[in-house]
Amino acid sequence: MIDAPKSDKFIGMEYYATDSPGCGGQLRQNTKDFLVRELYEEKDYEGGRFLVVEVEKENWDNHHLVRDLSRQLKISQRRISWAGTKDKNAITTQRMCIMNLDEAELERVTLPRVKIKVLGRTNKGVSLGDLLGNEFQIRIKNLAVDRNEAARCVEAITKEIHDQMGLPNYFGVQRFGDTRPVTHQVGEFLVKGDIKKAVLTYLALPFPGEPESIKAARSSLWEEGDLAKALKEYPTRLRYERAILNHLIEKDGDYAHAFDGLSANLKKLFVHAYQSYIFNKILSNRMTLGLPLDKAVLGDVVCFTSKVKGKEGLPDTSRIQAADDDASLKAVNRLMSRQRAHLTLPLFGYESKFSEGLPGRIEREVLGDEDVRFEDFRVAQNPDLGSPGLRRPALLRVEPKWEIEDEVEGGNESNDGNEGGESVLIQFSLPPGSYATVVLREYMKT
Repeated sequence: MIDAPKSDKFIGMEYYATDSPGCGGQLRQNTKDFLVRELYEEKDYEGGRFLVVEVEKENWDNHHLVRDLSRQLKISQRRISWAGTKDKNAITTQRMCIMNLDEAELERVTLPRVKIKVLGRTNKGVSLGDLLGNEFQIRIKNLAVDRNEAARCVEAITKEIHDQMGLPNYFGVQRFGDTRPVTHQVGEFLVKGDIKKAVLTYLALPFPGEPESIKAARSSLWEEGDLAKALKEYPTRLRYERAILNHLIEKDGDYAHAFDGLSANLKKLFVHAYQSYIFNKILSNRMTLGLPLDKAVLGDVVCFTSKVKGKEGLPDTSRIQAADDDASLKAVNRLMSRQRAHLTLPLFGYESKFSEGLPGRIEREVLGDEDVRFEDFRVAQNPDLGSPGLRRPALLRVEPKWEIEDEVEGGNESNDGNEGGESVLIQFSLPPGSYATVVLREYMKT
């Protein structure tokens, strides 16, 4: 294993899983370089109160799209449902449902870089449980090596991924924030009971990737604590921050409920991100000790493959079993060898409990280092922000395909030392809740 860079370790990803050198390069030089399409079971929509649409969007944040879509349709955002949140700096195709809307009303929608296709009607809105996965087509540009070396690197890494049956199922950087990876820090303060510091970290902790004016406004609030001044200085595009500032000013510093104005998904994001950070640390510590991800050891907890129509072959973390003796260990490993069971690790919450054996020791050490208890995940000052916990597969099964491309539209004019302008096109599918950047980081190693 190769040590990961500092930026990865900051979110708990301590290692690369492959040993071959990467090809370097850059992502998202153009939104057309990052394509994502949701995968669903094929079905006929035969009528009902929900209008089912397929939305193709380019360079749109999910929450901003829903907000503007609801405004143009003159409906509440609560009438729009979707399965998964997609990357902003990409072209994404996803399914949405709109409650009690006539198809003709879509003619009012004039959002730029958005295409809407009607699929039919149904009596059940789309949710995360309907999603089978996501299909990715991603181009890496501005390679650090020439065409032949890039091909050798990518081929070797692809073979390693195949031989390992996949990759560690880390939570990728999007879980924590691309530009400001602070969500897990906010979640940590919530869990530890320091609500004011959690809110101020979200509002005011500056990060290098932000525009200078925003960094200056955040720094001023961090140092001075002047909420009214911050509200004047924060630009309108920081609408979540401004909503929180308004709440704090109107409610005389009510930090405990400062996040209540956010959507239900966003409110839960902070503690979920902290759970994800702890998961990444447990996974990294397991790798440090050389424990496998494609088979269980005594004390591990596995889940079984789903038997639900359309989701056969996907891990079902609602059906778990502990390998707590030699007989059960042998049985679950036999199932894992046939991909009918999957090793899981905990996303700790207030209903969690430790595993047995060496896996349990790893979990106790990580949670001890964080100085938190299961009960802390209730977030006593505002239980709406808490989480009961669950489990997540430890291994990300993925089979990437690749090709070296010559220069394409919006190519590599700025690339120093890569005169040919080649790029690497990577294609793969992932189950719901897994991250494309976890795959790409192995190929790039930047």
